Amino acid sequence: MLISVRVIPRSTRNQLEWDGEVLKARLTAPPVDGAANQALIALLADQLAIPRRAISIVRGTTSRQKVVDIEQLTPAELEQRLTQTH
Repeated sequence: MLISVRVIPRSTRNQLEWDGEVLKARLTAPPVDGAANQALIALLADQLAIPRRAISIVRGTTSRQKVVDIEQLTPAELEQRLTQTH
């Protein structure tokens, strides 16, 4: 399943915000040497309770707007897990 993620690096804390269509990821990591990408994958894996290997960045590795492929989840499961964390 593909989802759009808007990354906000150098935030005060790691946090996900879901508005039903686009996922905003606030990350403490800087956008240097892939640190923000690694932090995004770790945060998604932790919040969604899936292994890191099930998450990959398909587009936007050097951009704030990313397309992420998440295996093992349906759209309904994704939305349910994201809304449970808030």
